[in-house]
Amino acid sequence: MTTELGVQPITTVNPATGDPLMQYDPHTPEQVEEIVAAVHAAYSPWAGLSVSRRVEYLRVLAGQLQAEREALAMQAVLEMGKPIAEARAEIDKCIWACEYYAAEGPSALASREVMTEASRSWVAHEPIGVVLAVMPWNFPYWQVLRFAAPTLLAGNTGILKHSPNVTGCALLLEKVFIDAGLPANVFRTLLVSEAEVPESIASLINDRRIAAVTLTGSERAGASVAALAGGAIKKCVLELGGSDPFVVLDDADLPTAAAMAVKSRFLNAGQSCLAAKRLIVHRSVYEEFIQLFVAATSSLRVEDPSLESSTLGPMAREDLVNVLESQIAASMTAGAKLLFGGKRMDRSGFWFEPTILADVTLDMAVMNSETFGPVAAIIAADDDSQAVSVANATRFGLGASIWSSDVDRSLGIGRQITSGALFVNAVVASDPRLPFGGTKHSGYGRELGPEGALEFTNVRSFVVKEPSAAQESRIGSGQ
Repeated sequence: MTTELGVQPITTVNPATGDPLMQYDPHTPEQVEEIVAAVHAAYSPWAGLSVSRRVEYLRVLAGQLQAEREALAMQAVLEMGKPIAEARAEIDKCIWACEYYAAEGPSALASREVMTEASRSWVAHEPIGVVLAVMPWNFPYWQVLRFAAPTLLAGNTGILKHSPNVTGCALLLEKVFIDAGLPANVFRTLLVSEAEVPESIASLINDRRIAAVTLTGSERAGASVAALAGGAIKKCVLELGGSDPFVVLDDADLPTAAAMAVKSRFLNAGQSCLAAKRLIVHRSVYEEFIQLFVAATSSLRVEDPSLESSTLGPMAREDLVNVLESQIAASMTAGAKLLFGGKRMDRSGFWFEPTILADVTLDMAVMNSETFGPVAAIIAADDDSQAVSVANATRFGLGASIWSSDVDRSLGIGRQITSGALFVNAVVASDPRLPFGGTKHSGYGRELGPEGALEFTNVRSFVVKEPSAAQESRIGSGQ
């Protein structure tokens, strides 16, 4: 089956079984043009509403997400294999983001008075237009809402180009926006087949009606979008890969650190940019930590993700399994010690055992590349200085986590590690109240927190003088 233009339909697949779920016809060029034109036309009326009015819509959206919580969660279970408990938690986080921005967004967006020689001066944050969001599959709702809630509240409109393998999630989320009563075309979804994504994204970024673009995805995708946005002189925000260090010092509460390392590494089947991917453990507690970590990993329930008891589901796609398998094999060939798991599971679908590799070195694939699946790499550090060196031995800089009974020591070490966030005795996690983003190859720009509300705004200065005071100021006439 193909569309009239010969483009292959989008086929979603259940990762737990490998069976096809649904087929969707991608939007034709004419339909894409219609959607872009409609979202562009919706911008001015939406931007013209007061922030308080947009807050009302955001509160209703939170309520609609709550009403559709179970349906949204089950769609994520079906399309990307997320355990049902984790899927519900993802919806709850989306609701939290809407409620946070409804409460705190207006203060972030408020004008700021500045004392100058003029009668009045102030700085305002104004919307910029249509923002294109290129989003990944691993958190099919949260990635979208953490962009959409602050961006729409600021007065922009949005177009979502979601990952094809979660097309059902994308369409269901679009329906939630509609059912919440948001004005027509304030938020729309484009359906683009995998083969057509590069050309489609390039065309959209170069479209004069698109004001900016945000992407969460791979380094390669981020580099491409950044180049296109730069060529079009448009703002972009990039949230890319991560290889977060999880540093366990010699005075850490080891049972707690091991349990939380399992939670961080294997959440979402390890398919998270901010997971604890490199476990850096002081040599004096290395063996003890490993024993605790292996024991905690063995308690994971690798089951049908629709079951309430499931704590580890399948990987989302077969190609992801292939990549992970090759990374593990290459690392073992280079001398990594397999402590647990290590192979595909003998069942239909895209299942991979939770895997632990120890005695790794910096040149191994599981250390120098991002691993996007249920595999943990453990390396020993002789002292604090070496722990910092190993933590920084990556091109990524998203988050870092340090475990110790001495907070001051942890902060001293953490300040030497390059990252967008530092967590002490806690796993790295996104929070609507705090800005989220990375540095180095993990991208730039920030989502969430007050900063997230301001990313896609024009910071505009206003200076007003009374007609009788129009004489030249001390600043002069130059730039």
